[in-house]
Order: sequence, then C-alpha cells, then structure tokens
Amino acid sequence: MESHAEFLRRVTLDEDLAAAIKRDYTSADLNERDRRMLDYVHQLTVDASLIVPADLDRLREVGFNDQAILQINLIASWFNYINRVADGLGVGRDLAAVSHAPAPD
Repeated sequence: MESHAEFLRRVTLDEDLAAAIKRDYTSADLNERDRRMLDYVHQLTVDASLIVPADLDRLREVGFNDQAILQINLIASWFNYINRVADGLGVGRDLAAVSHAPAPD
C-alpha cells in the first residue's frame, strides 16, 4: 500500500490528496468520476462477486466507456493479484514480527 500511495503522490504532485486517499478515499476531496471509479475498484477488491450490471452503469453515467471500464478492471485486478503474490511470499514484510494463530489441522 505504501508504494501505491507514493506513486500517486509522485504522479499527482499532491501530497494532501495522496494522504487523504491512503487514509480513506471516501472522505478525500474527489470529483464524482474519480469517486465512482474508486467505489468500483474497492468493490472489485473486497468481493468482485457482488458486482452487478448497475455498478458498470454507474461508471458509464460519469463518462467511462466499456474500454475504460475494462482498463480500470484489469489494472485493479493486476494490483490485487500482485499484492497477494507478494503478501503470500512475505515480500516487503518482516515475517518474524508477524504473529499468527497456529494453522488449522
């Protein structure tokens, strides 16, 4: 997550915006188009099986065409995938500092 926030800060040159999105995108000062995109990405990340055609229509209402929706989906899905790969391998974390309950039998 830290690297994503840093990337956003560098691209936008807006440290306050990057920090606000990192804290909670729903309270960040965003236009409606960006907010709907992030709502979609959030749902895609949390539970993509709950996405329905109305979610795509909400993106279209603010100007995203089908190609843009596909690009949003692919980029967010790729980040989700690569983050899970890195997390699963402990990349960028001190695994000795992470305590877990014993694995189930």
